[in-house]
Amino acid sequence: MLAILLEALESTVSTMATVFVLLFLTGILTEMGLFHRVSFIARPLASVSRLPAVSASTFVVSLGSLLAANTMTARLKADGHLTERQAFLSALMNTVPVYFRELFTYQLAFVIPVLGVFVGGMYAIIFSFTGIAKLFIVMILGRRYLVADSISLDAAFRSLPKKGLLQAVKGSLKGEMPIFLRMAGIFFIMTFSILYLNETGILASLDVIPLAHFFQVPPETIIPLTVYVANPKAGMSLLGPMIQNGSLSEVKALIVLMLGSMFMLPFIAIRSQVPTYSSVFGMRMGVSLVAISTIISITVRLTALCVLMMMT
Repeated sequence: MLAILLEALESTVSTMATVFVLLFLTGILTEMGLFHRVSFIARPLASVSRLPAVSASTFVVSLGSLLAANTMTARLKADGHLTERQAFLSALMNTVPVYFRELFTYQLAFVIPVLGVFVGGMYAIIFSFTGIAKLFIVMILGRRYLVADSISLDAAFRSLPKKGLLQAVKGSLKGEMPIFLRMAGIFFIMTFSILYLNETGILASLDVIPLAHFFQVPPETIIPLTVYVANPKAGMSLLGPMIQNGSLSEVKALIVLMLGSMFMLPFIAIRSQVPTYSSVFGMRMGVSLVAISTIISITVRLTALCVLMMMT
């Protein structure tokens, strides 16, 4: 128990140190209104979704850092510039750039060279389609649940007095410190809980083999599938040679990848996303965001899996 406690504390300190820097810098730039000046880049997306233009500012930030964008969204919500619904949809929209950024940093750099042009390319397309699906869902929910006059919140944002650097630093510390302390506390509790569940074997109790048999994947892919759930890169590295030497068809390889992804996503959500999102947005909103995002991702992969199954 002491080892778990120390590991949770170490993880909290290392993570929260980065979070504090991001919060502080984002707070300064927000206080000075710098993000708002470049929000025109994403303003059409926010407008179609009936989100206020300040949501476009957080979307622009998410192009560089999702964590910074979400902490900015939480700050805008805490300051009354975003309602809970607007903050929820803004946070969901903030996840979209990650899928397209990883096209260059992960898909083109690792997945396609390892799995081949067809399998790797199809995997990248399905991965990217998840981001498109999230964007459409934000637009649909925004137009359904947000009123058109929510755009007027942008005028209130612009009406804030311009601040110099010193005033912005003071405002950032004053505004971000309560958020940071709440984040640190929740992150520690959630991290400790996840580590404890993992140590007791509860998280590892789910077995991928029955699911693999149900979808009739070849027996020789059970090991790569199991490895993929724990480490996607290692699993792909095992599948690559099987595709190249012809022992595994490209369609079957994609089935294994989709099945592994569906099984892997809940583990990622529980181990890393739940503590982070809960610390930023609070337990209720944080868990809801992770749940919705994970359900969307699984649904996209399940749809692709069903299509692939019909091809076999």
